[in-house]
Amino acid sequence: MLNKKILALFTFSVLCALFLVGVKVYDSMEQEKFETMSKEKTQLFVRDYSPVFGDKEAKVTLIEFLDPECESCRAFYPAVKQLMKFYEGKLKLVVRYAPFHRNSVHAIKVLEATRKQDKYWESLEILFKYQPMWASHHDPKPEKVFDILPDVGVDIAKLKEDMKDPKLEEILKQEVSDLKMLGVRATPTFFVNGRPLEKFSFDHLRELVDSEVKKFYKE
Repeated sequence: MLNKKILALFTFSVLCALFLVGVKVYDSMEQEKFETMSKEKTQLFVRDYSPVFGDKEAKVTLIEFLDPECESCRAFYPAVKQLMKFYEGKLKLVVRYAPFHRNSVHAIKVLEATRKQDKYWESLEILFKYQPMWASHHDPKPEKVFDILPDVGVDIAKLKEDMKDPKLEEILKQEVSDLKMLGVRATPTFFVNGRPLEKFSFDHLRELVDSEVKKFYKE
């Protein structure tokens, strides 16, 4: 009886060890895959139309796949701003879209149209600020964004005309294609110089950014 328990315990330990090795090998392969993709297929991470915040010459690129209607994106936004401020001049933010919610397409078209008035970043911030007002899961009111955006100087009549631009559909189509290629299934999803954030937390994101900054800005 004792021998059977020892054998069972031994077998369990071996299986656990094999599982952990398998996870480590998988993570390593995933890292290698994304590093290769970031070098050979840079356009998957950054499109020429992608909004960029910060110094465009910065050597470290934080890519965020976000959804304006996503509550986690809203919650994480202050942390992203904190990183941008701390690594000013060394880090730039590139926004990509992952329209995973009911009114995401509408909100993304609104945001993209604000770029024609040079009001993109102010608009993104205020949409996150008042997200519970227009993006409640139980009672969404996407049209409410038109009441909010004048607070940052957006001309709503022009915005509505610009939202009809067929290029916005092309952008959305490309965004969806890229997020599928990169295996993005949730928001926010982060990449730093093509390296995916393996464990989702602000501390892990800061560590990943910091490691890339130290790599490219050796003091």
